[in-house]
Amino acid sequence: MTASLEPARRHPGPDNASARSVRVWDLPTRLFHWALTLTVICLLATGFGGVMEWHFRFGYTALSLLLFRVIWGFIGGRWSRFSSFVYAPRSLIAYLRGQPHHPNHLVGHTPLGALSVFALLAILIAQVSTGLVADDEISASGPLTRFVSGAVVSLASSWHVTFGLWTVITLVIVHIVAIFFYVRVKRLQLLRPMIDGDKQVYAQPAAPSRDDAGSRALALVVFIVCGGFAAWIASLRV
Repeated sequence: MTASLEPARRHPGPDNASARSVRVWDLPTRLFHWALTLTVICLLATGFGGVMEWHFRFGYTALSLLLFRVIWGFIGGRWSRFSSFVYAPRSLIAYLRGQPHHPNHLVGHTPLGALSVFALLAILIAQVSTGLVADDEISASGPLTRFVSGAVVSLASSWHVTFGLWTVITLVIVHIVAIFFYVRVKRLQLLRPMIDGDKQVYAQPAAPSRDDAGSRALALVVFIVCGGFAAWIASLRV
């Protein structure tokens, strides 16, 4: 869910002498990406299948992962930090027009890719948040429903199973189609860097992301805290 959408212009070939491998995606970011992908698939499957107890469990998992990603967006590796892919509107417009790219566009997330990442994170956070206060009035109610008004519960429940659900599905499909397009049509490597963390960078130097034992230990502590918070939220369910 965090693979960047590359610029339309082809990179120089792999025989370019200036090409070098750079650690772009640290291990915590890669694990988050694939864990969230699997969790979203399970959420959709259990939601449509009506397996609500498991839907809640995957919802708490998603809450843990999203909390982790927000925190990691400030303290994680160089290219996982939000500051590395927050672009001004003029940068996005210039990118869409095919004008000269900022050097960062060829390393981490491009302006279009950043927009996709932020949109997915925002809608997933909204979906999980509304799920915590939603009530289907049959057998499933979120752990926080008793702390909000009936009007809030009704609004959250309606949003969660209509606009929110289909927005998630739409964004996921767009994300997958875009990645498929850049991999198959533009012949650009997007998936492998999200597996091994390294990316071939051409022409301009690029600072690697920190991805050592210390940063991974920090990520583990952060995720344990996020998981503990999600477990506490789950314990509030009556």
